[in-house]
Amino acid sequence: MKFARSLAFGAAALGTLAGSTISASAAEALNIYTTREPGLIKPVLDEFTKETGIQVNTIFINNGLEERIRTEGENSPADIILTVDIGRLQAAKDYGVTQPVKSEALEKVIPAAYRDPEGHWFGIALRARVVYASKDRVKQDKITYEELADPKWKGKICTRSGQALYNVSLFAAAIAHMGEAKAEEWLRGVKANLAKKPSGGDREQAKDILAGVCDIGIGNTYYVSLMRNGKDEEQKKWGEAINVILPTFQGGGTHVNVSGLALAKHAPNKANALKFMEFMVSDDSQRIHAEANSEYPVKAGIPIHPTIASFGELKADNVPIAEIAKLRKKASELVDKVGFDQ
Repeated sequence: MKFARSLAFGAAALGTLAGSTISASAAEALNIYTTREPGLIKPVLDEFTKETGIQVNTIFINNGLEERIRTEGENSPADIILTVDIGRLQAAKDYGVTQPVKSEALEKVIPAAYRDPEGHWFGIALRARVVYASKDRVKQDKITYEELADPKWKGKICTRSGQALYNVSLFAAAIAHMGEAKAEEWLRGVKANLAKKPSGGDREQAKDILAGVCDIGIGNTYYVSLMRNGKDEEQKKWGEAINVILPTFQGGGTHVNVSGLALAKHAPNKANALKFMEFMVSDDSQRIHAEANSEYPVKAGIPIHPTIASFGELKADNVPIAEIAKLRKKASELVDKVGFDQ
């Protein structure tokens, strides 16, 4: 069994970030399957190895991570699933490739709204889905999500595909607040206000605002920080061209999503995996997330990245992430029903 696991991971490890082979001693190894961009997680993994001596083997799988682990079955070398968006975390649970974790350390730090009620996944950092607004053409500094359907924005909104993970979760939150019928009406209103066919990523929405294609866009908070503080001079211009407005739902707050992790069902290094999960909510790890990734720490008392803090106080919505996960299928169906991407 161990030999089969090593072969499976050895083939996959050609694209790893932090080591290309399994450690000879299981006590010193940890295998992570992740959809996270390599540069975003390497600082955290390096710090974990520094503190514990445990070598981390990683494989980056942008699509099909859950299917791969399920196909590998009991021979899967995966210990940890590290990913973004509640959709991917819930998919891992639904595919049956996770196992529940009971940890006082995790439950003490992570609010119940940001973890699976049955312990199959845990949010370790937050990102808000916000409005990017032209500094030159948009004077207001407050907005509700409901207002995005107001005809005053006709021809002035840009966004990525309605089926993009982040938008599906936002639309699911809209269903939670408005009910399915009113959410459909709202989504039709947002579609009617689009300046162009949904496309690109969140950075491209800022680019289009600078170019005058639209006045406002929908995007995640951390992209703005990455643009403004990165080395790409063009992207700096995009980031500097916009203000970030933290929208709220009527009677609610700003929609947030999570970066999170789960314990793989057949984790061969379970003890090390549990150490890693608890490390991810330590002060050191949470600071790295805030500084390197520009995400909101899930742990109270950890400083927020200065650029993110400049957006104002985040008043996160009160709908539990697990409830949003349940509504994502309906949200995706609404996207197609209203022809959002057409």
